[in-house]
Amino acid sequence: MHMKKEQIQIEHSLNSTSPGIIWKIISTEGGLSRWIADEVKESKGKFFFTWGDEWSHHEKRSATMLERVRYSHLRLQWDDETDPDAYLELKMTRTEVTGGYILHITDFAFPEDVDSLLDIWDQNLEQLRMATGL
Repeated sequence: MHMKKEQIQIEHSLNSTSPGIIWKIISTEGGLSRWIADEVKESKGKFFFTWGDEWSHHEKRSATMLERVRYSHLRLQWDDETDPDAYLELKMTRTEVTGGYILHITDFAFPEDVDSLLDIWDQNLEQLRMATGL
């Protein structure tokens, strides 16, 4: 019997009104490697993520792209995912009021892992801000 994961949603206001810049950051290997992992490669509908250095402790995970809609969202499913309903989605939306953009992150975790996953996303978003000014 597999436990169901909980969906977590994070909203983060972005310091940019440029859809092109934001889209690159959330949907390309070069953009994602600036804030989600140390290295990201994309090939044939798959994304390969590496954290840490090759010659020391490192972790690798691969994900299959489920959907990529330009200037909207990227949805991936980790290849080692056991919950068939779980996915990772990075979505950008424009606010009518300011014309700015909001990054919506949808991810999944077991109840006991939610806090640590939220901490990881806090670190990722801090890295995003430091690396890109977003």
